Amino acid sequence: MASEVVVLEVDGREVRVTNPGKVFFPARSETKLDLVEYYRSVAGPLMRAMGGRPVLLERYPDGAGGKSFFQKRVPKGAPDWLQTTVVSTPNGTLSNALVATDLAHVVWAVNMGCLGFHVWPYRAHTPDFADELRIDLDPQPGVGFDQVREAAREVKAAFDELQMTVVVKTSGRRGLHVYSRLAPRWDSYAVRAAAVALAREMARRRPDLITDAWWKEERGQRVFVDFNQNAPHKTVFGAWSARPRVGGQVSTPIGWDEVDDVEPEDLTIATVGARVARVGDPWAAMDGEPASLEPLLEWHARDMSAGLMDAPWPPVYPKMPNEPPRVAPSRAARTR
Repeated sequence: MASEVVVLEVDGREVRVTNPGKVFFPARSETKLDLVEYYRSVAGPLMRAMGGRPVLLERYPDGAGGKSFFQKRVPKGAPDWLQTTVVSTPNGTLSNALVATDLAHVVWAVNMGCLGFHVWPYRAHTPDFADELRIDLDPQPGVGFDQVREAAREVKAAFDELQMTVVVKTSGRRGLHVYSRLAPRWDSYAVRAAAVALAREMARRRPDLITDAWWKEERGQRVFVDFNQNAPHKTVFGAWSARPRVGGQVSTPIGWDEVDDVEPEDLTIATVGARVARVGDPWAAMDGEPASLEPLLEWHARDMSAGLMDAPWPPVYPKMPNEPPRVAPSRAARTR
């Protein structure tokens, strides 16, 4: 573009977009400004999904395919209207993170080269309560998307039994994410315990298709239910957020009736805005009556009573009570 700066009116604020013609997604030569316009086209659904939540920025100053880094702290010199909140890492490090207060905050982050918003599972004003259960269906090598679809249907059936409302989105890569909006009553430790219980139940019901094995060597060609995405201080790639891929694929909310037909590669910043204009927001009802975590916590209590230990935690966390040895089975066998 001839101009090196575009000033946009966004949510009552003037937001500068520098180098608007910089190519962010090489597959179709889509630019920084194209990404801004995509977010403007899905502003309502985007803010329903992540509005008021802290976000971790995945920055690609030279666009998808270039060098990148994660930024939890809002840098010095940021506009004084930006809202931030203090977040913690597993080791206790504190940072001032951006709060996705409105679309102006999103556009500011895009101007900084953000090609991915990783969203905390709580609102900034209620950090002690995780109000989202997030089930990451992660296909292992050799697993096709048809198997991910089948695993998602199995998970949906289990939630239906528990009378818990769930919604689904593409991950923007090879998987699917299933979400349940919770009443603000439980912390992340309880939500993770519920996710562990769900993963174990899914693996018992469909051991041919689904695994809860934390160690990769034990997963096989199955869909892994990544329960540790619910561990305290963990973020998940945000709904409606564009992935740092050259094709500009979007982590897109879809309806359950679309799971069998959707092709995630086709959901990009070039197509999702028009899709929303056509079919609306599949997650619009998510803010209705929040779900109770109690049914899943009952499953967790049942497993503990049966003598099961906690599932392994990621290596960045301190050793947890009732956690098994944090060592891969093959390594433990060699040690013995």
